[in-house]
Amino acid sequence: MKTDFGDINKVPVRSVWQNEQYNFTPWLAEPANIAGLASAIGLELEVENVEVAVGPYSADILARDVGTGRYVVIENQFGKTDHSHLGQLITYGSFLDVAAVVWLAEEFTEEHKKALDWLNDHTTEDLDFYGVAIELWQIDGSRPAVRFNVASRSNAIVKQAAAAKATGQLTDARKLQLEFWTAFRERLLARKVVASAQAARPQYWFDVALGRSHFVLSNTANTSENRIGVRVYMGNAVADAALEQLLPQKDEIEKLLGESLQWNPSPEKRDKIIAVYREADLNDRKQWPEYCDWLVDHVAKFRKVFGPRIKSLKINTTNDEQNE
Repeated sequence: MKTDFGDINKVPVRSVWQNEQYNFTPWLAEPANIAGLASAIGLELEVENVEVAVGPYSADILARDVGTGRYVVIENQFGKTDHSHLGQLITYGSFLDVAAVVWLAEEFTEEHKKALDWLNDHTTEDLDFYGVAIELWQIDGSRPAVRFNVASRSNAIVKQAAAAKATGQLTDARKLQLEFWTAFRERLLARKVVASAQAARPQYWFDVALGRSHFVLSNTANTSENRIGVRVYMGNAVADAALEQLLPQKDEIEKLLGESLQWNPSPEKRDKIIAVYREADLNDRKQWPEYCDWLVDHVAKFRKVFGPRIKSLKINTTNDEQNE
């Protein structure tokens, strides 16, 4: 039996979007389209704003990584990559204090791919650079399909090696915390509770974003008190107003979670928390899988129950990006 196949052809980007600023950037900023880019680089992005002022310049898109709450700047370029856009990316990233920089272009030169790889290998684990080629393909005369082809991304192995080298300067307790949070992060991502997460660090807490500035889910691993916990952490700029609105929902929230919580256990502090804890011998590594599962379960439940409530809070503050 004879089978007829179509021809796959690459379509020039300008045949669909005539202008990068006025046509392509607004298209990319739409939720369904930014989700395609986010999936390609392994993040979960929500657009904060477009054409964001950076001194006399403007960054194409400022987004937030939902998994970590950190900012991501995206710079779009038609045609082949050039030095000018590389400089703009670094300028925008430093000015906006982002956790990731995404360079989107039609074609990446070998020199610019090498530059991104070098930046990834020589910057901290908290900063990632991505080079992504935007491609349009069609079969015969079909509608063009968009493909985001990752040309460069962070080298996790190199950064993990650097982190491992640094552990030689840590106390035993800090080393244990780093290893525990590494195991927790792996479990959190494996179960797809969030699409991305902050890097593990040698400290007693590990934060997961809650979708709004000044709020995080702060997981804790206290080696001196032998306990782990999950806390809804509210920064002092919003804490009083947030707690006042959440307290009337206490019974409903605890019913949905299936357990009692500690509401504002340290009223003398300006930051406020809503927390749950349990005993945990962190020196017993055989128990770590069960501890990690407990934390991941609670992160999933807390995000489901508290996430929508926190987003709907009526809080007026000039520092609250959600209300800008």
